[in-house]
Amino acid sequence: MLKELEPKIAAILDNGTLPVDTRLQQLCQLLKDTIAHYDWVGFYFRNGNKEELKLGPYAGAPTDHTIIPFGKGICGQVAVSNENFVVPDVQAQDNYIACSISVKAEIVVPLFVNGENVGQIDIDSNTPDPFTAEDERLLEFINTKVAHIL
Repeated sequence: MLKELEPKIAAILDNGTLPVDTRLQQLCQLLKDTIAHYDWVGFYFRNGNKEELKLGPYAGAPTDHTIIPFGKGICGQVAVSNENFVVPDVQAQDNYIACSISVKAEIVVPLFVNGENVGQIDIDSNTPDPFTAEDERLLEFINTKVAHIL
């Protein structure tokens, strides 16, 4: 089912007439509006040479977490590990940074450009344990496409 979104995703990201941030914003909104268990969708990017992530385009409730130090929270851990991180139950994570009391699960997939981790896509869900391998594959597809426009 999620694979059916790939042509729409490609159409948004391949639209070179729009700025990159606009395309990423449209992508976040598409995912949030289309996938029932995606309640917050956003990108975090490395903040220059600093060991921290800075919030980029997103769709969902505003967040206070606009800067996340490497190693802190799920996003900060992915910035260090360079690996996908699926959290079926955020309450069970010691290093979780709560964005909203309603968030039950999170998935973060790193974004690589020329082999370097430059950021990530972050999805919060208000549904317990909703993420599958299909979600991971979709987000990996997205990040591969995003890497080509950065």
